[in-house]
Amino acid sequence: MQRTSFRAMDCSVAQCLEVVGEWWSMLIVRDAFLGVTRFDDFQSRLGISRNVLNQRLSHLVGEGVLERVPYQERPTRWDYRLTDKGRDLWHVLTAMRQWGDRWAAPGGAPVQLVHRACGHVAEAVPTCSECGEALDARAMRAVAGPGRGGGSVLPRRPAPS
Repeated sequence: MQRTSFRAMDCSVAQCLEVVGEWWSMLIVRDAFLGVTRFDDFQSRLGISRNVLNQRLSHLVGEGVLERVPYQERPTRWDYRLTDKGRDLWHVLTAMRQWGDRWAAPGGAPVQLVHRACGHVAEAVPTCSECGEALDARAMRAVAGPGRGGGSVLPRRPAPS
């Protein structure tokens, strides 16, 4: 089933979904963060069909999330490595993992992240870049930004919390 493109939508969330919103994309990115780089390894870990994996990898390379680096010449074989743009998805992936740990993992987190500097299991906690206070939806309000297009991107009244 073909989905509608979000390219024309003046919304950063929609633009992110345009790049990584297909079902397999974030799982491929997750595995790349875990050190998977080769097509056959992605395929065996995910159980995804080869043609769908090829489409997803090509899309992520085309969008600049992954880059292809040859590791063998005859025949040419590729490693798929995260770019700076791909590594910037770490916070998105971490937020999804933490949400899943809280709401969809009754037996506990399947994977925990250990902070290399202190050696402890850690959770990512969003904080204000200016004052350092912890952030959640109730602590924030949306205002029009410098990239706002002609249409209204904000609701007429505040959304319920």
